Amino acid sequence: MTLTSSLTRGAADAGGALLAAGARTLGAVRPAPKPLHPVGRVVTGQLHRQGLGSRTGVAFLDEPGDQDVVVRESRAIGLPEALPDIHGLAIRVVNQDGSRGDLLLATTGWGRLTRFVLTASRTTYGRPMTTLLPYRTEGGPLLLGARSASPGVVALACAVGDGRWRQFAELVVSGEDAPDQEISFDPVLNQVTGLEQYPVVLRLREPAYSSARRSRA
Repeated sequence: MTLTSSLTRGAADAGGALLAAGARTLGAVRPAPKPLHPVGRVVTGQLHRQGLGSRTGVAFLDEPGDQDVVVRESRAIGLPEALPDIHGLAIRVVNQDGSRGDLLLATTGWGRLTRFVLTASRTTYGRPMTTLLPYRTEGGPLLLGARSASPGVVALACAVGDGRWRQFAELVVSGEDAPDQEISFDPVLNQVTGLEQYPVVLRLREPAYSSARRSRA
C-alpha cells in the first residue's frame, strides 16, 4: 500500500467515524426526520460532463454527457442562518442502467490534507466541498470535489488520493423546485456506477444512514 493510499484510507476512517458519531449525537439531542441536514432546498439542475483526457476507469467521470439531475442544498447541523454551518450538496443522477446514484458533498478545504476535513461556512458555496471519503476506482482512491464557478454554476472535479484536482463537469443549479421535496439521498444504497465504496467506508457510513432511515420511517 502506498503512502498516499494509507493517508487517504486513514482519513476515510476518521471522517467516517466523525460522521457516524455526529449523526447519533444530533439524533439524540434534536430528534428530526433528518438527523443530519434537516433543512434544505431541493431544486432541479443540469449536469454537463465534458469528460477527462486522462481516464480514471469510471465512465461517469471519463465520458462526456448531459443529464437532468435533482440537487439539494442544505445545512448539516441546522444552525440559524446567521451562524456558520457545515453546508451540504447532494446530487442525484441516473446511471446508464436506469438505477439512481447519489453524490453527497460537504464543505471542506481544498488542499492535500484539508480536503478530508469538514469546515463551516456562512453560505452554501462559501467554501469548497468534497465527498470527504474516497471511492475505490481502478486508478486508486478517488475523491470528488465542487467549487462555485459563477452564480448558479458549480464546477465538479475529481482527484486521486492527494493528487491534483481535475474538472470533469459543470452543474447548473436552477431556482425551480424539484417535484419531490421529501427526497432522501443515500450514497450507501444508491451508488454511481464505477464509484465503489471501500468496505471500511461502508461500515463507518452505514450506522449514520441506518439511523437516518429509521428516523424517517
